[in-house]
Amino acid sequence: MTATTDGSPGSPTPRTPSASTSEPDPVPAGAEAAAQRAVQRAADHLLARQHPDGWWKGDLETNVTMDAEDLLLREFLGIRDERTTAASARWIRSQQREDGAWPTFHGGPGDVSATVEAYVALRLAGDAPDEAHMALAAKWSRAEGGVAASRVFTRIWLALFGWWSWDDLPELPPEIIYLPKWMPLNIYSFGCWARQTIVPLTIVGAHRPVRPAPFGIDELHVNPDTPNPKQRKAPVTTWDGIFQRLDQVLHAYHRVRPRTVRRAAMNACARWIIERQEADGCWGGIQPPAVYSVMALHLLGYGLDHPVVKAGLDSLDRFAVWPEDGIRMIEACQSPVWDTCLATIALADAGLAADHPALVKAADWMLSEQITRPGDWAVQRPQLAPGGWAFEFHNDNYPDTDDTAEVVLALRRVAHPDQARLDSSVDRAVRWNVGMQSRNGAWGAFDADNTSPFPNRLPFADFGEVIDPPSADVTAHVVEMMAALGLENDPHTRRGIDWLLAEQEDNGAWFGRWGVNYIYGTGSVVPALTAAGLTGDHPAIRRAVTWLESVQNTDGGWGEDLRSYSDPEWAGRGHSTASQTAWALMALLSAGRRDSEAVARGVRWLTETQLDDGSWDEPYFTGTGFPRDFSINYHLYRMVFPLTALGRYVRDEPFGTAHHTPAHHGEAAAHHGETSTAATGKGA
Repeated sequence: MTATTDGSPGSPTPRTPSASTSEPDPVPAGAEAAAQRAVQRAADHLLARQHPDGWWKGDLETNVTMDAEDLLLREFLGIRDERTTAASARWIRSQQREDGAWPTFHGGPGDVSATVEAYVALRLAGDAPDEAHMALAAKWSRAEGGVAASRVFTRIWLALFGWWSWDDLPELPPEIIYLPKWMPLNIYSFGCWARQTIVPLTIVGAHRPVRPAPFGIDELHVNPDTPNPKQRKAPVTTWDGIFQRLDQVLHAYHRVRPRTVRRAAMNACARWIIERQEADGCWGGIQPPAVYSVMALHLLGYGLDHPVVKAGLDSLDRFAVWPEDGIRMIEACQSPVWDTCLATIALADAGLAADHPALVKAADWMLSEQITRPGDWAVQRPQLAPGGWAFEFHNDNYPDTDDTAEVVLALRRVAHPDQARLDSSVDRAVRWNVGMQSRNGAWGAFDADNTSPFPNRLPFADFGEVIDPPSADVTAHVVEMMAALGLENDPHTRRGIDWLLAEQEDNGAWFGRWGVNYIYGTGSVVPALTAAGLTGDHPAIRRAVTWLESVQNTDGGWGEDLRSYSDPEWAGRGHSTASQTAWALMALLSAGRRDSEAVARGVRWLTETQLDDGSWDEPYFTGTGFPRDFSINYHLYRMVFPLTALGRYVRDEPFGTAHHTPAHHGEAAAHHGETSTAATGKGA
């Protein structure tokens, strides 16, 4: 069935090419001419956005819980100021839906946790409960179950101010820091983002602090007289029942815990936290662990002027974006490495000369960001030499295989004046990425074999995905990297291909873990498989093409709503967006479908919706933090992916053949010596 969509922006007014790129050759009439003009305008726009140091970074928009929790932290620490509060409140108000709720993504349904947190933040900002927007929010919240229906993390924030009882929250003791890595529920069985959050939260939960709030929130409870209803227990024969009873045991332990053991455990947690503070004062380059780490250390007696805490608070200020005067938005993290490698690929694939100064400068910056010391990943791979890249400016503890693969793909597109330096960097990266392959032949993002089923069962862990299992999109990017280096027949690559073919959905798509969703997964896997030698006639490629063509919107674009993570009826369905249209086009082009009607319509949609400045408008969220729970609008996606897709269309260059490096890079993977079955024919 062909998906439907609402209208799209009208055709832009053509503009004269800027002086930042050379005058184009005469172009043919019609669609090709429009595509070439769109490519040049997009390239001009992207080049103009490059930082003088060589990197790119777009805003990373999430939801108002980031802004609310920032204000709540400042209130808890006694450092909330009027300017910050007023500017954050303006942003929070601007995101409220007409029904009074706040969503977690643009155009999405209201979310009770986001609404409760936004409401209390606005109360801190001085909004009265009888104001129309506040009364509407409270009414909506009560209709959805009120505070009792919100997630654990929301109720932790409420407990900090006496709006919820600590006794009615799941327990996770700081003694978890002592569990060896072979035991279930040790901190390294959690994904890196979860462990960075959980370790400081165990300190907060052990202290159970309360800073009495200046107001109550009875209006958010369904029954203010009994705001904390007891959860009905699942049968003891179920996993949920077992973990609910384990939580009871942990609550009992909290009452009788030996003080010396508890004190030692909290100190061990504090050392763990401080050891992982980055050079810029942050933790993992992401906002939530920084918030909880500052709070935990403060509860342990670290003053606000202590260098560790002060650096942490300074880092939180750098997450603030002021999109316009008087409005303040908090980013959950920043994505300069990811944005820079994608921008480099886009410009190179659009035809920018490989030795163009912008690309060389970008390569220099990326080379300087390579991580050459071990991080938490080494717990599972202690003998593996470092060599990856992280997502953010400063995050040496947590490089990821996805960024590393894309950086390598970007570097191989640049004619760098110091080729030996670039080759050495690529060799280290390939060795590290190959060494991070999980036992099943695929790749997770931050850790190898981070697949324990137990962390997701904890009552405490309802804030999103807490483990980092291999995913199709990450595995595809690593496979594409290997193929670009001439390693498509390496045993590691073949095992990755085998896994990808086995993971294809019945409808022909692939699940997208870090992007929305099946369009992202399919748009990642198909180019990787074709780069690795599978042809457009391979059954898996044919099924993927058929699915993509079946979900193309009537306006010619592609789109997919985040609700596809919970409801398969949304798979491949949603408003057309520039990034998702580009992902579909990249897959179809790599499958040899350049001259198809679907590609022509997709290209036409991109050229007709391009804005006068060369960019695209994209309010819809197409990035994923946690499927179903945390969504992202990468503001640079609307630029880099359409430029990549249109560039490949205009150049009409067989994908995956232009950027192979000399064969000596095979040494970086071949020494592992693993074998696998060949992928040919599998998944048919």
